[in-house]
Amino acid sequence: MGETGLNAARISLSWPRMLPEGRGKVNRKGIDFYNRVIDELLRRRLTPFVTLYHWDLPQKLEDAGGWPKRELAEYYRDYAELVARSFGDRVKHWIVFNEPWVFTVLGYLLGIHAPGRTEPSEALRATHVVNLAQGMAVRTLREHARPEAVGTALSMQPCYSKRDTPEDRAATERFSRFLNFWFLEPVMNGRYPEIFLGGSNEERLEIRPGDMEIAKAPLDFIGINLYTRTFVAHDPNEPNLGARQAPAEEGAELTDFKWEVYPPALSRMILDVTREFGRLPIYITENGCSYGEGPGPDGKVHDQRRISFLRRYIAEMGRAIEQGADVRGYFHWTFTDNFEWAEGFSQRFGLVYCDFKTQKRIVKDSGHWYAALARSNALDPEGD
Repeated sequence: MGETGLNAARISLSWPRMLPEGRGKVNRKGIDFYNRVIDELLRRRLTPFVTLYHWDLPQKLEDAGGWPKRELAEYYRDYAELVARSFGDRVKHWIVFNEPWVFTVLGYLLGIHAPGRTEPSEALRATHVVNLAQGMAVRTLREHARPEAVGTALSMQPCYSKRDTPEDRAATERFSRFLNFWFLEPVMNGRYPEIFLGGSNEERLEIRPGDMEIAKAPLDFIGINLYTRTFVAHDPNEPNLGARQAPAEEGAELTDFKWEVYPPALSRMILDVTREFGRLPIYITENGCSYGEGPGPDGKVHDQRRISFLRRYIAEMGRAIEQGADVRGYFHWTFTDNFEWAEGFSQRFGLVYCDFKTQKRIVKDSGHWYAALARSNALDPEGD
């Protein structure tokens, strides 16, 4: 990262690495490991943006019920205090959660990610506990770390109606508020969006008196993780939102992950957030694409599709800035090819190619292009 001219790095901490049982005894080797990582980033003049939670819950806490259990919010607050006291002298930019919608809905409702549960009522309760934990952690970081900025990185996709009908438009609005603002409204405004067709938020989420005051702790910045857009259709058989996600349009440009390439999604989402929550600082905390190009006969990785993707998406970020959004920075997902959750090693998102057997690294053509962009802070719309 230092050699390619970057000036900031987003990293994530592992709760079980420092507190193997989620609470109680501290693993000092875990603390020491992150001390070395942070010190090395600073030595390389890379500002650390540190995420407290990137989906790895200590197994003992999951065995006790996981995120649907209210006491987990207090355990998370205590974990945040340990992190703040350990690294707050050097880390000034904090991200409380990475994509809470994904690890609650995909983890506890759809079963796609760990812990692989499909329990609708538990999943909704998990979202509320995470919002309580978020408010607690924001206050804890501010109390013990004296940060410059605290935010959260949220998975977001602008939602488009599959058909131009009143039913689809209404379903799209409900789904969008659940997908994009379910973890922002509570921390920013102390309330949930009203999205359910029947029943109240209080009933579904088991909200207790005082909960929303705990959840409210307005962020210093909003992190947007965005890759694509989503289509929504009315679904009379879906009991909660009356909505379902619909496939992309036929013939759409897709990445190797089969995600639609739609650059205007980024500018629209940035501007939607700005309109909804005011001109708050925004960071693009994730954006990128999976393409599987490997080393050619010359030993280099020629991934022109990624360069094309990045040029178009980053140009949309610039358009949002021109229209008044306060975007402070952009983090590419990811720097090196990585282990991509349920997809394992099958999807390559990196600017740097990784041979997973030998660990050899090769900077891809996109990595060289991105390095030039980072050094100049100016997007060349023409050349590669």
